[in-house]
Amino acid sequence: MDRRRFLKLTGMASAISVSDAWPSFADPAFPTRAVTIVTGVAAGGQADLAARPAAQGLSEVFGKPVIVDNRVGAGGALGAAYVLKADHDGYTMFMALSAAVVLPEAERIAGRKPLYEMSEFDPVARVLGDANLLAVPADSPYKTVADVVKDAKARPGEIPYSSSGNYGGVHLSIEMFAQAAGIKLLHIPFRGGGQALTSLMGNQVAITALGAGPLKAYSDSGKLRVLATFGPERHPAFPDAPTFKEAGFDNVVFNAWVGLFLPKGVPADVFQRVREGMKKVMTSPEILAIYEKAGSPAAYMDTPEFKQYVAEDTARLVKVVQSIGKLE
Repeated sequence: MDRRRFLKLTGMASAISVSDAWPSFADPAFPTRAVTIVTGVAAGGQADLAARPAAQGLSEVFGKPVIVDNRVGAGGALGAAYVLKADHDGYTMFMALSAAVVLPEAERIAGRKPLYEMSEFDPVARVLGDANLLAVPADSPYKTVADVVKDAKARPGEIPYSSSGNYGGVHLSIEMFAQAAGIKLLHIPFRGGGQALTSLMGNQVAITALGAGPLKAYSDSGKLRVLATFGPERHPAFPDAPTFKEAGFDNVVFNAWVGLFLPKGVPADVFQRVREGMKKVMTSPEILAIYEKAGSPAAYMDTPEFKQYVAEDTARLVKVVQSIGKLE
């Protein structure tokens, strides 16, 4: 989605009276000042699209400003590391992409010490659970996944694709596809999903794979075409795009989820307030409508379910990173 349009949508919530539906906490212990949600991606990326409506809703619930802070770099690791360095008091939260769970393993493969470990965070709530979508510019010669495979086999390593960074969600999903298809593509990493999309729209690359939110406005305006979804089922925003299973690749599935985390050590009562706040936000019709209009319907999970989901997805995605191996 175009950033200006998205910010206009998120601004809608400020005009909605939700004080009756979302009563502020009576106990003034938390929060008594502004709260920050840190993302490791640039504005316009999937984590940013998840964070802004959540921040708007939480500010209504808490009665205090909730600010989104985009700390870009190292595939999102700089944002995670920043949250861990802040006081573990609940005032600095982390809105993480699914790729956050594999970046530490990628650092170890590269022979570097990870900037963080996911074991240093506690899951609070899943916000989005959108599958990535394989996209090309509208004037691309590729009409189907088969077209990409055919060209890549004729020109191995020559077809460029953009990603949000090494071992990020875009990189992982496209490499899953490339391995399954037996092809070699040229990886061009950028500093976030927004830049990856800009490079596609500027015809600097031939392919990318992002969530529905960033792609929808360009698709609606006829500027790009979605070839397939990495989800197990067709995406409601792109019903004509087949799944990779339908395209002949059974095991190519990648769910680009986004979730809110707190660093370990946050007081239990503060954690519970954040958890309750997210439950109110993620069941608010007004906030759900913003996600829907952005093209990424909410996929809320409360703490226990999300914690189990993260553990299972981590185990699966780490294997993908290990199969990619060390990057030169």
